[in-house]
Amino acid sequence: MRSDLIFGALTHVTNRYQLCQLAAKATRKLHKPNTRLQDTTNEVLDRFKDTVPMDDGVEPTVEKIHVERRAA
Repeated sequence: MRSDLIFGALTHVTNRYQLCQLAAKATRKLHKPNTRLQDTTNEVLDRFKDTVPMDDGVEPTVEKIHVERRAA
């Protein structure tokens, strides 16, 4: 049932509004034509249950690029 998937996904995403937003974005990206939208949503929630969609501990690495400026 979908409620089991939602409660499983809430173990990793504690804010229900944020879970809804993430699930909607992931469903849009993963949806394949000629398949039911409900099946794609269930698949997304199942993936959220197994993995952490928002990992707080890892921040994206930004590399600093040195740009040489010359006076004209």
